[in-house]
Amino acid sequence: MFNNSTILITGGTGSFGKKYVKTLLERYKPKKIIIFSRDELKQFEMQQEYNAPCMRYFIGDVRDKERLIRAMRGVDYVIHAAALKQVPAAEYNPMECIKTNINGAENVIEAALDNNVKKVIALSTDKAANPVNLYGATKLASDKLFVAANNIAGGHETTFSVVRYGNVVCSRGSVVPIFQKLISQNDQFLPITHPDMTRFWITLQQGVDFVLKNFERMLGGEIFIPKIPSIRITDLAQAMAPNLPHKIIGIRPGEKLHEVMCPTDLSFNTYEFYDHYVIAPAIKFSSRSNDFTINALSEKGKLVPEGFEYNSFTNEKFLTIEEIKEFNKQAAL
Repeated sequence: MFNNSTILITGGTGSFGKKYVKTLLERYKPKKIIIFSRDELKQFEMQQEYNAPCMRYFIGDVRDKERLIRAMRGVDYVIHAAALKQVPAAEYNPMECIKTNINGAENVIEAALDNNVKKVIALSTDKAANPVNLYGATKLASDKLFVAANNIAGGHETTFSVVRYGNVVCSRGSVVPIFQKLISQNDQFLPITHPDMTRFWITLQQGVDFVLKNFERMLGGEIFIPKIPSIRITDLAQAMAPNLPHKIIGIRPGEKLHEVMCPTDLSFNTYEFYDHYVIAPAIKFSSRSNDFTINALSEKGKLVPEGFEYNSFTNEKFLTIEEIKEFNKQAAL
């Protein structure tokens, strides 16, 4: 699919973008890979490592629709990874978060339609399901925009889907690098927000592979959710520093005790596949079928039971301390 194709990644200098580029270069022969982001220093640093002839670097902000339209000329596939993601920062700077995560999403959609991009996948988060913080609320709005974009595409061939997953091990801003730094500084304790806190757990490579696969699976309008394990934050701390005591510091502004990826209220629209779930659109598409029981790869799903919820606390699979150690090791590779 990606051989001799042009791929654009918004927010491409982030953890996901770098791993996605690395994977594309290893597995395919793309015509171009365009990194679209606003930080010139991060682009310069990324260029030192990823400088294949197919690489292109565009300075730009998703808030700037005209720049996006220019950047997407001739592009076949778009991964929209750009977002303001820090939960407390979003609580204190709500309008900045809205401008990037919601207005920016609309700009990506319009630029893709104007350029007849083939497929667009937007990255979402478990915080978009039953959101309690502004970041989650903006990502829920973004998800809705990308789903509905399939209805406004009209005669365009462009299709849009969303990928939602949980905490990425070792990504920037995740708890693992924070713990690692404290451990290396010989701190006297590890800060724990709440002793009962749980999170979904996925490596960056697993996230990248899931997005790659969903470009092949997508019909347009789905929210794809991988089946992944959960961890207890106390188990993570124990795995990383077994002899270091914990200090309970309280939940941060806008933070949840547990995360949800498939809400109960959408169980009537949620389908279970072998290794993932799909939340089908609530809206009806005027130009095609709303049957999402069979995807573009002919994989078959079934409707989940009424009242089903995919929750990090009630998840069937929890990683043991030894498994967390192995996950962290794999994530660091």
